[in-house]
Amino acid sequence: MATTKKTKGIIAILTGGGDVPGLNPAIRAITIRANREGFKVIGLRRGWAGISELIRDKKIDNSNNFIVLTNNIVNKAGRTGGTFLHSSRTRPSHMPKESVPEHLKDTYNEEFNDLTPEILKNLEWLGVDYLIPIGGDDTLSYGVRLYKEGVKVVAIPKTMDNDVPGTDYCIGFSTCVTRTISMTNNLRTSAGSHERILVMEVFGRYAGFTAMLPTMAGAANRCVIPEHKFNIEQLTELLVQDRDNNPSKYSVVLVSEGAMFKGGEMVFQNAEKDMFGHAKLG
Repeated sequence: MATTKKTKGIIAILTGGGDVPGLNPAIRAITIRANREGFKVIGLRRGWAGISELIRDKKIDNSNNFIVLTNNIVNKAGRTGGTFLHSSRTRPSHMPKESVPEHLKDTYNEEFNDLTPEILKNLEWLGVDYLIPIGGDDTLSYGVRLYKEGVKVVAIPKTMDNDVPGTDYCIGFSTCVTRTISMTNNLRTSAGSHERILVMEVFGRYAGFTAMLPTMAGAANRCVIPEHKFNIEQLTELLVQDRDNNPSKYSVVLVSEGAMFKGGEMVFQNAEKDMFGHAKLG
């Protein structure tokens, strides 16, 4: 895509998966620094969906698929959480037939289709030199695919679960921890009023950080995480003891969604899976 001003290159940013408060500030930081260094920045809308649906024709309005980012735009957006570029769980390498963009349906008509050749052509048409996907394991896994295809990719991990390998801290994790602590504290009065054991399920299919850290911070008496199967009878005894030792007669346990007791396995709603191969937990 032709540019009217000579730049050091074009950087494209996209956000995929769930939204977290730190996304817009991250987009803002990238854009301001990149513009200062002489780069042009464009935002790809709706995660991998925008670049998948782009039509390589200058006469076509592609404003629904990408936007040129300026300091004025990101300064305004950076005051709010979430992502003004919007998001999706699109996986171009595993696109269901019904999700293939209309202008590509004649070419890609299998039950599942790999649109990577189109993605590469679209990035080239936009003149993208560097791609910055912001997302979790699913979003970044396709970034790895593009990297292997020769695209220069700089990934920024974003996931409330904090489960992206190779990084200690992800955008969204601190929010998940603080909100979990706040929510647990808000429910203490009900648990105490009825002298109950409060069981709260939190994020974490394969990693237990979102249950463990709030518990370490005092939000709960106990936690169970996916990394270690637990003895349900022992846990029950401990929670009863915790309740009996509490003057308000209640106890709290945080349960990662992927936690399993000894002798049990992860339970799913059905055999259906999303684009990234994940089944819904039961």
